[in-house]
Amino acid sequence: MVLQARPLRVAMVAGEPSGDLLAASLLAGLTERLPDSTQYYGIGGPRMSAAGFDAHWPMEKLTVRGYVEALRHIPEILRIRGELKHQLLAYPPDAFIGVDAPDFNFGLEHAVRAAGIPTIHFVCPSIWAWRGGRIKKIQKSVDHMLCVFPFETAILEKAGVSASYVGHPLADEIPLEPDVAGARRALGLPESGPVIAVLPGSRRSEINLIGPTFFDAIALMQQREPGLRFVMPAATPAIHAQLQELASTRNNLALTIIDGQSQLAMTAADAILVKSGTVTLEAALLKKPMVISYRVPWLTGEIMRRQGYLPYVGLPNILAGRFVVPEILQHFATPEALADATLTQLRDEANRRTLTEIFTEMHLALRRNTSQRAAQVVAEIVERRRGRS
Repeated sequence: MVLQARPLRVAMVAGEPSGDLLAASLLAGLTERLPDSTQYYGIGGPRMSAAGFDAHWPMEKLTVRGYVEALRHIPEILRIRGELKHQLLAYPPDAFIGVDAPDFNFGLEHAVRAAGIPTIHFVCPSIWAWRGGRIKKIQKSVDHMLCVFPFETAILEKAGVSASYVGHPLADEIPLEPDVAGARRALGLPESGPVIAVLPGSRRSEINLIGPTFFDAIALMQQREPGLRFVMPAATPAIHAQLQELASTRNNLALTIIDGQSQLAMTAADAILVKSGTVTLEAALLKKPMVISYRVPWLTGEIMRRQGYLPYVGLPNILAGRFVVPEILQHFATPEALADATLTQLRDEANRRTLTEIFTEMHLALRRNTSQRAAQVVAEIVERRRGRS
């Protein structure tokens, strides 16, 4: 009797929408390289599930914002991590891939690595921007790091951590020249006239903090330039209702709130007012002038400020190595300041041309066929382990 080899097993954990995007891109590459019988499971989001991932827990269980806000969720998060660790140690996968979510994943990776399971982490934490002490956790927890930014591999290799630069999947997904007219037609917006996309966040907590200020900024901009149109994507029906409620308290805003389609909304825009996060990289790849803002609770902000090493928080500025777009943060983020800065970004044609050049160069540097590059690294690690077992 011939014994059948068990299917390959790849465990993954993603805890944010950006991680869901990255993991889905990786899954697309892995399904082309590994056998059809390979099992992919763990914690993930809707994009991963659409790519054939078996989510034992939904990603939303880990999607918690800020230090203070996380406290009440800690017991449930620790319970989930403990249950997943027990599962992984009882039935070892051929590799474990932590996708972002370092606070959750590093502890898990440390445990499974000690048990001989190869650990891969996709997206290097911002050790070059803040919390550099994490390099010690990386050394103990990660066999191989998949980096989405080109300067990260040298930092990791200096610390003795194996790393590969694989580019960013958004750079592969987004065309070098966005179709503005097509996006406006798809959204039912006028093909002529100025449009500003406003993105106050994808979570209720974010919108509670910065949303009223963003809406007041919209009202101010409309007073100053009555011909402006605004478009705002809502991540979920609940967020749509929250945004609609904020809009209803301000009279006659020329604002269209749409379900999802954030990339289409930004493509249609001439300028963007946006909460800090991965979405700012998306805006840069779309070659858009923008204003980056955020507001977090005071204690969370103080912790972040004291651990910061760079003078900027927005990815376009970090990648450029200088301020190329304005950042207006915390108590400086008043409606007047946001309105002034966004209208300046809208009107300054010389700045628009400069940003297009900067962002095109950035786009080309990040466009590396990420799904295939990352999948090749993971497949080689999985196959080496299977060859030894």
